[in-house]
This record gives sequence, structure tokens and C-alpha cells, in this order.
Amino acid sequence: MSAENFTFPKRERIVSQKTIDELFSGDHSHSAVAYPVRAVFMLCPRQPGGEAVQVLMSVPKRRLKHAVDRNRVKRQLREAWRLQQAEVLGDALPADQSLRIAFVWLQDGLSPTAVVASRMHQLLERIGKKL
Repeated sequence: MSAENFTFPKRERIVSQKTIDELFSGDHSHSAVAYPVRAVFMLCPRQPGGEAVQVLMSVPKRRLKHAVDRNRVKRQLREAWRLQQAEVLGDALPADQSLRIAFVWLQDGLSPTAVVASRMHQLLERIGKKL
């Protein structure tokens, strides 16, 4: 495996407010939960030169009051995604489709990194089966 498979570049992040609104509007999106993480995802037509998968990590201030805790959880989510994306979603995505996923933290406290990684794996397997 090359090092390229284990990166999380900026182009793979969802930054457009329009895309975020489409993802959470519920028209074409699906949801899966593996507590303490919820995944909201949708398939859309792939744009020429666009990324196959784009991701958003969200840790609400309502759940974790301190910024240091929110940043830690986002770091755990990004690391779990980075290490498992190719393994689980590898060939499940059709070539002409793009996948957009938002991971939302649901717990009012912190969790060990191993727990976050296992829940991320469960979510990615469920998403892969629905594709």
C-alpha cells in the first residue's frame, strides 16, 4: 500500500455550505449510528476531476464544552477515517458516483481511541453494504 492511501488531504473535506445543507436535508441522505458516532451519507453523481469521497467531522459544542476536548475527538475521528477508508470502502463505490459522509459526535464525554476506531469501522462497513 502506498502512503497516498493513508492521507487525508483538504480536497477530501466537505467545506461547501451548499453541500452540507444537501447532506443534512434528508432528501437523498441515509444515516447510521454506532454510538458515540453517527454517520450521515449520500451518493451523488461524480463531477469530472472531483473526489470520490468527501468527509465532514462534526463535534457539537453542546456535547463537549471545551475546545481541547472537541479537537481531540475530531483528531480521533480523522485518524480512524484515514486508516480505514481504503480497507472498508475500497471497491464498494461505483466509478460514476461520489460519496459524501458527515461524522457527528453524539456522546457528552470523551472515548478511548480504540473505541472510536472500532465504531468507525462498524459505520464504514454498514455504509459499504448500503452502496
